[in-house]
Amino acid sequence: MLRLDKGSMMHSAHADQAKPPDATRRAAAAAAVYYGFQQSQELDRREQQHGRGRRQRTRFFVLLSLGAALLFGGTFVNADSWRAFLAPAAFREHLPATTTITTGAGNTTHEWSWSSIKPSRTLRWHACYDGAYECARLDVPLDWQDPRDDARVVLAISKLRATAAGTDYRGAVFFNPGGPGGSGIWALQDRGAQLQAIIGRNHDVISWDPRGVGASTPRVDCWSTDALPRKEGEGGGDGGGRSGISSESRRRLWALQDPGVIDAHPGMLSDVYARAAAFSRMCEERVGAAAPGLLRHVSTASHARDLLEILDQNGGSSGDDPKLRYWGFSYGTVLGGVFASMYPERVERLVSDGNVDYREWNLGTHINFLRDTDRVMEAFYAYCHAAGPETCAFHAETPDAIRRRHAALLEQIRKNPVIIPSSSIHGPDMPQLVTWSDIKRLTSTTLYQPLYMFKNFAEVLRGLEARDGTPFYRLVRRAGDGSADAPICGGAEEADPPPAELTEGTDDAFPAIMCADRGESRGEETVEEFEGYTKQLMEISAAAGDVLALFRLACVGRTVKPKWRYDAYDAFSTVGLHSRVHTRVLPERHAAATGNDV
Repeated sequence: MLRLDKGSMMHSAHADQAKPPDATRRAAAAAAVYYGFQQSQELDRREQQHGRGRRQRTRFFVLLSLGAALLFGGTFVNADSWRAFLAPAAFREHLPATTTITTGAGNTTHEWSWSSIKPSRTLRWHACYDGAYECARLDVPLDWQDPRDDARVVLAISKLRATAAGTDYRGAVFFNPGGPGGSGIWALQDRGAQLQAIIGRNHDVISWDPRGVGASTPRVDCWSTDALPRKEGEGGGDGGGRSGISSESRRRLWALQDPGVIDAHPGMLSDVYARAAAFSRMCEERVGAAAPGLLRHVSTASHARDLLEILDQNGGSSGDDPKLRYWGFSYGTVLGGVFASMYPERVERLVSDGNVDYREWNLGTHINFLRDTDRVMEAFYAYCHAAGPETCAFHAETPDAIRRRHAALLEQIRKNPVIIPSSSIHGPDMPQLVTWSDIKRLTSTTLYQPLYMFKNFAEVLRGLEARDGTPFYRLVRRAGDGSADAPICGGAEEADPPPAELTEGTDDAFPAIMCADRGESRGEETVEEFEGYTKQLMEISAAAGDVLALFRLACVGRTVKPKWRYDAYDAFSTVGLHSRVHTRVLPERHAAATGNDV
């Protein structure tokens, strides 16, 4: 199956007088996106010269901004892709979960992994990742309102130490890369040094895998059947819903049943709705069996209390309670807002970057997040035209001509998908189709990371117009993990491998956290109500409304209610709100709405 789914200048939402003139902002945005067409050529050159390293998945929502000079001498951002800081990070070698650490005067070495750190109720740092970082596993209550010794979670935490010479140490800056479900450990490896260069090398940079995510345990995993009872008469398997197929194979088999984007064909919306409800039911059953109580304690309130505990245990430069300095991207702005509202006296400085509208998040309405999406689509047409035919493969005589050409191609593929023939050298092992749903999802992904994707997107469109799906296949392979050609099942019985300790994020945690933050209406939306919502969202964004309507559908059928949910956003004065000119799912109006709330 071929799937791809799931910046720009920033300004302060509270400082209109400092906002650059519209013409200046438009020129900056134009230069940035035009540069994106040029940047892809340099990436291709580096890729051919040095190789790509391990392919990473393109998911979740985190982009570093071009306008990174507004706070601490700079600033940063998130989205559904974790490695788009002008894209070179996408081709960096992924750090292994197990590394060799050299310690002591005798240069003794030992193998390090997260499992080698014993969880502790006090923060104890250990050298990790070739000694460049420090890591800890902090044991905290599952239920902060009723702490018990028999109900705990373990948080994986990592620190990039301050490196500036001298005595001007400024303490720690915490950051959350977003998601929800994004791994702070992974993000610190991927861009921690860049962030530290922005805020100053006299700061530690600390991030963590939130409860249920990544190297923190237990993890929200909707596909594991290890805790389920055995089934009678299941030959060749290990019992219990455990049919001998690994968690990853089950996940991929489920993906193969994906019906497509909701408006791909008549009746599709009802199928997608039923599929979402089925997944919700399975997820609650399996996570409930493997990690009892976890889903009741993954709301943002619990994450904020975890952050307070890490802050307290890390300490400060004085004897007073340490104050938080924090940078949150996308969903990280929700976490930062909840923390600042719950513990306002503990905030020194907090940056909300790529803002999510708190009210929309908690109500689960998700209607305004695509207000700027079609502007990014229009930017593709405009800058493809400006870049010229030598640089933009889908060039035409005017931006409007490119728009019409794109629309015609979509309709052509809806009626007649492109076939990618099997090839032992450059293609898939078996024939594959590029469908209308595939292109709609690719479009949505492209609009999230235009600097990296615009040039590639243009080449894919030109190829499909000529009935050549190879550029699409290569792009999916480059952005993915190579699993498109991997066998679904390895044999009669498969053992689940140990969970990866360093992962970009935990997909199943996204709906678990988002739905835990919703009000009493979560999970009760009817198919008719969802149909009305999708029509409204598609009117707001023709480019991605049909693709991203699933955002709200993720909570259909959810029945587990959080024990602790926080939605009272009080006023606090130490928050900087930053938004980008135009982004796919984090429009400027979110920063304005958040500013009104706080």
